[in-house]
Amino acid sequence: MILGLDTSTPATAVAVWAPDGPAVECRDDPAPGARPGHAARLLVLVEAAFREAGAGWEDIERIAAGVGPGGFTGLRLGVATARALAQARDLPLVGVSSLEALARGTTAAPGDSVLAVIDARRREVFAAGWRDGKRWLDPLAIAPAALAERVTPGTLAIGDGAVKFRAELERAGAQVPADDSPAHRVSALEVCRLGATAEPADRDALLPDYRREPDAKPPRLP
Repeated sequence: MILGLDTSTPATAVAVWAPDGPAVECRDDPAPGARPGHAARLLVLVEAAFREAGAGWEDIERIAAGVGPGGFTGLRLGVATARALAQARDLPLVGVSSLEALARGTTAAPGDSVLAVIDARRREVFAAGWRDGKRWLDPLAIAPAALAERVTPGTLAIGDGAVKFRAELERAGAQVPADDSPAHRVSALEVCRLGATAEPADRDALLPDYRREPDAKPPRLP
């Protein structure tokens, strides 16, 4: 079994998954505008996923963590927690793209383009695109208007960034599901599935993929 977690968005997502076994996801999805509850909810959701899957730490063979890009504080906490759990349990640790996990949570038809978009604040988004399992847009931080210029008509745009900047993307011909569609959520089950074939990382070397400088910076020394 694989334990997967993602904290790249305000949501906290945890899953326990095995190819021929359980597929359990537990989530905390804050209301729009509410503060994320990563610190308070992450380990609680791990225990809830174990209970629902009828599993324990002895069943977990590796841990997969969504490394972003996404919110600075959430990613830092999620990756640090994954590293600590992997070290405490002596388990392999893999990092996967949160944008790719988002894209894989859809049921796009062969040949369709999927654009995964996570709100980056500062009037920017983190985005990456896939078609037939191949990436056509590498992950980047970009203004919504500039991203819209790269969109081809019919592209399926998903994620909280696609919801927030729906107008810009739809003017470019993108299709954005309803705001409450599950397609906009980064699934920890998809983090597990991606992590099943990913190469384990050195625990101390696994870092969040911020894609840009954090909003808060330490003061400069005199």
